[in-house]
Amino acid sequence: MDRKSHTAPLNGKCDHCLRSPHRVHYTLAPVGAPIMRGLVIKSTGSSYIVRLDDGTSVECHIKGNFRIRGIRSTNPVAVGDYVVVESQKSKVESSEAGFWITEVEERRNYIIRRSTNLSKESHILAANIDQVALIVTVNHPVTSTTFIDRFLATCEAYRVRAILIFNKIDLLKEEELGQLAELRALYESIGYETFEMSAISLQPSEILPLLAGKTTLLSGNSGVGKSTLLNALFGREITRTGKISDSHDKGMHTTTFSEMYELVESQNGTEPAESKGWIIDTPGIKGFGTIDFEREEVGHFFPEIFRISADCRFGNCTHTNEPGCAVIEAVEHGEIAMSRYESYLSILGDYTEAKYR
Repeated sequence: MDRKSHTAPLNGKCDHCLRSPHRVHYTLAPVGAPIMRGLVIKSTGSSYIVRLDDGTSVECHIKGNFRIRGIRSTNPVAVGDYVVVESQKSKVESSEAGFWITEVEERRNYIIRRSTNLSKESHILAANIDQVALIVTVNHPVTSTTFIDRFLATCEAYRVRAILIFNKIDLLKEEELGQLAELRALYESIGYETFEMSAISLQPSEILPLLAGKTTLLSGNSGVGKSTLLNALFGREITRTGKISDSHDKGMHTTTFSEMYELVESQNGTEPAESKGWIIDTPGIKGFGTIDFEREEVGHFFPEIFRISADCRFGNCTHTNEPGCAVIEAVEHGEIAMSRYESYLSILGDYTEAKYR
């Protein structure tokens, strides 16, 4: 396909690069076993909490050979998955029912990264989401632009809307507030929505319009304030908050497992509360290794690079050292931020050295 002859429908993403969903189906229960459908709302690593269509929640397990065809993942079932559940009698106590996930329905999308400890394995952060709210901090701790750009590139690849939320602005000095303004201006110029806040003094009404009616993945480095934000939104402590390491100014994990929380609006009288959306909280992550990108696709996941690359002399230009490269020229003239170009090059490096964890 001639890359210059087609357009990118979502923030620079072209149709032929869209990640393919995966479907898995195993029969684990005997014929005649009760079959139910539900939504995975929590993953503990060894089991899953599934909210069934009737509103009840059950703990479910999967068999050891449960794998998604076509993808090597450390978690074949992810929070946000719609699944088929079958009930079996427990082998330990015949009167006790056991619940098994036997099928993962086709995913609308998902956010995936390279597993932290197995370079050829992937880890799915969440599935079937409407948007990602990436929580970042200019300081305490510092969120690198490389991390931000890698996350945003993955959102582009899987066609998930991304919002950047800059937290802890109350802790910033004058110079750091200037850095914040520059970062917001950079990402807004590319087309991303940004928001700034201090989670410890946040009023829910300030941020709820961004979340209403949507399933939102909340992610970011450890220590950026995801747990504080969740507690502020719900008006109570639903997840523990942690302190920043004094010696390294880095965050420490407080969220252990991924979990979905439902935003509801209380109703008067006897009417049930109305659902206003879901938030998926995930453990803080240190680095974001991309996976399953093709080298020639990477530029498509940087909207400003994709746009300017149409003027490159060669259609298969990698924007590294080719003559007549419009992207390199744009970087030299400040039309593309150097930080973004360096992030682009770092992702290219993933597929030559597979070094990023």
